[in-house]
Amino acid sequence: MTSLSQPAGTPAVPSPIGPEQDPGASASPGHDGHGSGHGHNAHGAHADHTMTGFVIFLASESLIFLALFVGYAVFKSSSPLWLPAGVEGLEVREPLINTVVLVSSSLVIWLAERALHRQRLGEFRAWWLLTMAMGTYFVVGQAIEWQHLPFGLASGVFGASFYLLTGFHGLHVVTGLALMALFLVRSLRPGLVLPEGKGVIAVSLFWHFVDVIWVVLFVLTYVWQRR
Repeated sequence: MTSLSQPAGTPAVPSPIGPEQDPGASASPGHDGHGSGHGHNAHGAHADHTMTGFVIFLASESLIFLALFVGYAVFKSSSPLWLPAGVEGLEVREPLINTVVLVSSSLVIWLAERALHRQRLGEFRAWWLLTMAMGTYFVVGQAIEWQHLPFGLASGVFGASFYLLTGFHGLHVVTGLALMALFLVRSLRPGLVLPEGKGVIAVSLFWHFVDVIWVVLFVLTYVWQRR
């Protein structure tokens, strides 16, 4: 019988967005005629293990942030002189705008995921790029805020904890932007075969995680203020 799998002379095109897979290797029958099923199952198991490891990574990051939040709350509630001399509190207006932009980007990246699932690559790129623009807006806004703050890293426990929390979160935002840039570039490679999008799902989960962490951080630092 004529094989329906990819001809031997045709090079396999790796997916630039999700996990790479050699179509010819997974479609080659084994000695018992079931090689294709075995290859598919092995690939699926590897993808499942990768996602499980990524979820464990997010759980460990959550514990780190939880420890930082608890420490911040304890110091803030027990310190008799929380704010440095001459500091009356944090400005809320601009950080609130940044918060709205960052949280809204979770919806935008979800739309990018949905577009990829529907095989609409151009739409995926547009939503993905918009998410990156919103994340960049947040990072730039935070950098501008830092430049105008009347206290520094050495301004007691308040200054140290504020810069630690916002800086550590900002590092995660920058990491998310770098990952999104990587997948955007990969999606522009010629000869694209639309993938299952495991990598896109992982980056999207990371971005949702970053947004949720910021909401908690915003409440602790900007909404709950002590004089």
